[in-house]
Amino acid sequence: MKLSERAGLSVLLHLEPELSHGLSIRALRMGLVPLVGVVSTPRLATTVAGLALPNPVGLAAGFDKNAEVVAPLMRAGFGFLELGAATPRAQPGNPRPRLFRLTKDRAAINRFGFNNEGAGPIAARLARRPAGIPVGLNLGANKDSANRAADFAEVLRLSGPAIDFATVNVSSPNTERLRDLQGRAALAGLLDLVLDERARLARPIPVFLKIAPDLTQAELEDIAEVAMAAKIDGIIATNSTVVRDGLKSADRGEAGGLSGAPLFEKSTRVLASLALLTEGRIPLIGVGGIGSPEQAYQKIRAGASAVQLYTALVFGGLSLAADIARGLDALLARDGFANVADAVGTGIADWS
Repeated sequence: MKLSERAGLSVLLHLEPELSHGLSIRALRMGLVPLVGVVSTPRLATTVAGLALPNPVGLAAGFDKNAEVVAPLMRAGFGFLELGAATPRAQPGNPRPRLFRLTKDRAAINRFGFNNEGAGPIAARLARRPAGIPVGLNLGANKDSANRAADFAEVLRLSGPAIDFATVNVSSPNTERLRDLQGRAALAGLLDLVLDERARLARPIPVFLKIAPDLTQAELEDIAEVAMAAKIDGIIATNSTVVRDGLKSADRGEAGGLSGAPLFEKSTRVLASLALLTEGRIPLIGVGGIGSPEQAYQKIRAGASAVQLYTALVFGGLSLAADIARGLDALLARDGFANVADAVGTGIADWS
């Protein structure tokens, strides 16, 4: 991390978290953040669900909800980006404060509630983005919607021509009863709607499903069966958790989804279990608690074809993405892997 980035990060960590995030977006828009460009080597370059990734380290949804800084993020060292979540209509989300930095735990709690400007304006910005790494959108539902399943399909209809992949997000804990859509019957119906809409696109794109870490083994089995039957293109494991075990920070009791370091072990065990259930038939993307090359490597060895991070950027800065990609390349070389795809799933036994 450069001295200028370290100084800027130090300032941001002393500000109210949502204000700090807004300033980060503004600094990127103004060109004030140093960008390393695309990071890639023959070991890191891979293909996931037909998407050619220069490296397998992606940005998780939530950082750039409204697709305001897509171009600079494409040059920040990531191999792919996921933006959003977007809902059909704009909505303000939950009242502030709704983001809490848990410094002692290297974690965060948020209860944003899908605050965004709506799929129309977001899709318009995405249509103007430059060529480069794959960019996807996290699909959400409006809080007051009478038919939330239809909302996901509507966001895909509006944004599909402007994105490279879409993620069905039924795992946010911050929209009441949204996680009910992870049940077998509800999920099957939802995926049918979304995939029918995908079939209408002039350029069909991969559709991923993002799941929660707080599922029972039986619920995971149902999700795996439904996902394979629907022939979706990938599963992202996992979103934030509602569990609060072992936290030390003052705001640990705040309602919302917990992300960051405390989620690593829980989310990786879900990932490994899902890898066993799907038997390599569906690519998996590992997210939750990644803050180092070693942790990214553990996710890959637990069954992930690619990984995503977000909360660790709060404490490590945007340059962390490139650092993790380069460190991952070194770990793959150390262990004799010619390509990251060869390492996928080689350590599942460590987590099962």
